[in-house]
Amino acid sequence: MAAVEIKVPSAGESVTEGILSRWMKPDGARIKSGEPLFEVETDKASTEVPAPADGVLKIGVAEGETVEVGATVGTIDPSGSPAGAPEAPKETAGKAEPAPAEAPSTSTSAAPQAPPTPAPTAGGDGPMAGEPSPSARRLAEEEQVDLKSVEGSGRGGRITKEDVIGAVEARGTSPAPSAPAAPPSPAPTPTPTDGASRTGRQTRQRLPLIRQKIAQRLVQAQQTAAILTTFNEADMSAVMALRGKYKDAYKEKHGVNLGFMSFFVKAAVEALKAFPAVNAQIDGTEIVYNNYYDVGVAVSTERGLMVPVIRDCDSLTFAGIEKTIVGFAKKARDNKIGVDDLQGGTFTITNGGVFGSLLSTPILNPPQSAILGMHSIQKRPVVVDDEIVVRPMMYLALSYDHRIIDGREAVSCLVRIKECVEDPERMMLEI
Repeated sequence: MAAVEIKVPSAGESVTEGILSRWMKPDGARIKSGEPLFEVETDKASTEVPAPADGVLKIGVAEGETVEVGATVGTIDPSGSPAGAPEAPKETAGKAEPAPAEAPSTSTSAAPQAPPTPAPTAGGDGPMAGEPSPSARRLAEEEQVDLKSVEGSGRGGRITKEDVIGAVEARGTSPAPSAPAAPPSPAPTPTPTDGASRTGRQTRQRLPLIRQKIAQRLVQAQQTAAILTTFNEADMSAVMALRGKYKDAYKEKHGVNLGFMSFFVKAAVEALKAFPAVNAQIDGTEIVYNNYYDVGVAVSTERGLMVPVIRDCDSLTFAGIEKTIVGFAKKARDNKIGVDDLQGGTFTITNGGVFGSLLSTPILNPPQSAILGMHSIQKRPVVVDDEIVVRPMMYLALSYDHRIIDGREAVSCLVRIKECVEDPERMMLEI
């Protein structure tokens, strides 16, 4: 029975390639159709690809390699035997026939015989013994390691990335950098992954494709948009009192907690309806006014910032918004957020307050024209009816593209959001 090719599936219209980040089954393993087989990391999301058939896996592309959509990365042999499984003995006339012993050499020549050619790994067309994997070869070039001095620990003696890392560590010194080292970053050092190269006092690892794309989009936003930020603050007393009063009954009826984000999503929709330019975008020399309200909610994951989109927020209830957010959070934990979850969006809300941020200036998420930043709630003295009182206050920030949104519209939009949050009953009654 012919082997079944394993291909990289399409992950969206704009996605043409990705990185095969990891195989979830080892080479030579027996797998079942539908089992998670490998993971492809694109600039938008990470996708688990299931096995297309039952059989024995033959890996054709190493982890860490860039692959195009539609490319073949391996095969599945429906009639193959798992790696390491003994072959069944041949039978003759009902009796097992022992495998023939290797015949001794009959050569009488005194000349020494050439060493045997290394045999390929299981599968017949696999890598030769001592041949480095693509990732091992790339790392060896970066770290100036002579592959002839490295002993392979992979199948058939193949040199793996881990073998090269071991050789670098055994050497005890890292190669001289080609350029002066950059000053240390004040940000916390990320936890090294299994694919990291540790040399002396540094740890080097590949920048994930999604972080490369984030970097490109942030730079694009800074270079193409005229970004300004306006600030205000909201008294969270009414929202906190409402949540405290109904949280148990709400959880019992809807199965989710009543969070702050649903209030801000609803408040944003009311403000966007009042100021359509904030929900619009620039397309060449035209302004595109969006008559729908798809709000992206920025979430931080181990792979970087993602902005899944809550569709048609104007038609959703508070419970509908909360359930959608809970679903995105679960997908993020399970690394299952797909491209469709991230595409589109007319406005974004980001909550730096969950990390303790008191104030920030969020960056636009192109091609959107505005983004709302939420922050920590702190008790502060404020003046209410000519009296100084202590209230739970939150700073709000609205960054906007001044090419399409005037200052008056931006300030008025943020004031509208503030008013809705401070008087949630009015927002719920849509007055």
